[in-house]
Amino acid sequence: MNSVIETIAQRHSIRQFSGKPVSEKDITAVLNAANQAPSAHNRQSWKFVVIKGEKRNELSQLVVMLSKSFEKPTSALLRMAARSIASAPVTIAVANTGDLIRHGTSLFKVDRELAYDFFRTMEIQSSAAAVENLLLAATSLGLSTVWLGVLFLVKEEVLRFLGEPDGEFMAVVPIGHAAKESGGPGKKPLDYVVKEL
Repeated sequence: MNSVIETIAQRHSIRQFSGKPVSEKDITAVLNAANQAPSAHNRQSWKFVVIKGEKRNELSQLVVMLSKSFEKPTSALLRMAARSIASAPVTIAVANTGDLIRHGTSLFKVDRELAYDFFRTMEIQSSAAAVENLLLAATSLGLSTVWLGVLFLVKEEVLRFLGEPDGEFMAVVPIGHAAKESGGPGKKPLDYVVKEL
């Protein structure tokens, strides 16, 4: 099997990490892979924030505190995300910068509200591609990850913590070595998800 396709098949979410550190070389490698993603108008309107040490613990504690304002099961999911952040030696957050939105809405002579929605969506798609590159690069290096989508519920507070208040929240990804090996969930057969016209 092709090595890229093999890596895609191997990738699955891990939520608990061992104490084993991640090398600076590997962190740089996954960041470089993320930065190679396709982006609308090649604006590369993303920012990668590397969170380690005490800052990682502060983010975890912030999420636990914020979880208290939610009902179950949302509160439980946020606390689970906080545990993932706390157990991973490094977390990489990805935020949109808004550069494509600013550039596009002034460049395209269409209704401003339509242009804003269009370029906001393109920014999100571009950053999502960067996150997928990051996940796959980490897997190829023998590292484990999880994309903590639930943090969207507290995005304003997370963005302020990251020092990226002008951006559009995208992803928080803990990275490390799995506390225990596990397989990923099964996927639906192609017959269920593919349609031919």
